[in-house]
Amino acid sequence: MKQNILVTGASSGFGLLLANKLHERGYNVIGTSRNPEKTQSSVPFKMVALDITNEDSIKSFGKQLFTKINQLDVLINNAGFYLSGLAEETSIEQGMKQFDTNFWGTVKLTNELLPYFRKQRFGKIITVGSIMGLISLPGGSFYGASKHALEGYFRALRFELNEFNIKVSMVEPVGFKTNIVTNSIVADNKISDYDGYRTKLTAYTKDLFDNAPEPTPVVETLLKLVENGNPNFNHPVGKGSTLFPAIQYFSFKTFENSIIKNINKFKK
Repeated sequence: MKQNILVTGASSGFGLLLANKLHERGYNVIGTSRNPEKTQSSVPFKMVALDITNEDSIKSFGKQLFTKINQLDVLINNAGFYLSGLAEETSIEQGMKQFDTNFWGTVKLTNELLPYFRKQRFGKIITVGSIMGLISLPGGSFYGASKHALEGYFRALRFELNEFNIKVSMVEPVGFKTNIVTNSIVADNKISDYDGYRTKLTAYTKDLFDNAPEPTPVVETLLKLVENGNPNFNHPVGKGSTLFPAIQYFSFKTFENSIIKNINKFKK
């Protein structure tokens, strides 16, 4: 019997690439999007409406899902967005929306599906985090905080679900070429004291993503996790994804100086 795999945020980015690859490998893929009708005709897998920031949508989705399938083998939490901007320039309202999607939305959907997983006594929960959940960089304070929160939550959940044979894993990519920047939300306040630094930081960030690699390694890592019977928890992906957290942990000053030096290469 085909394994049933749920991929949230499957209309673009990592989610779309992964869902297509899983379909090609013979899995029964259910993708989610807030507006599935916009992409259904262009993808070979089933798209279903889901807004992870809306509790009614989550509850309705959970009930409908299990009228269509008898079991869920893998949940891949991928939905999210990037809120960019300096910490003080980012409104608390924007920060709360970042957490409503990246953290609380992911947690609420996971909790909605946990009773079904426990009843099955098997399954996998794989969450797409970020290198920003292991380190943090200027211009991404709330995004980094939301990804740190996911790391903490799912690390604890891994222990709690062990007796039910439910495997919990995180994937932490560095920057790859996706639509994460073009679809990002930018801080809505501007403080003149930060003008020079913001200009340098914007140029630095643009350079990082302009020269970012294709997302193939992330998709390959996720595919391996789907097929691995007993996956580990952390799975950093990309150049520096293992080195940077280690440097930050063992010598934050070295890490800090490196980031400052690279940003200062760009003129105000």
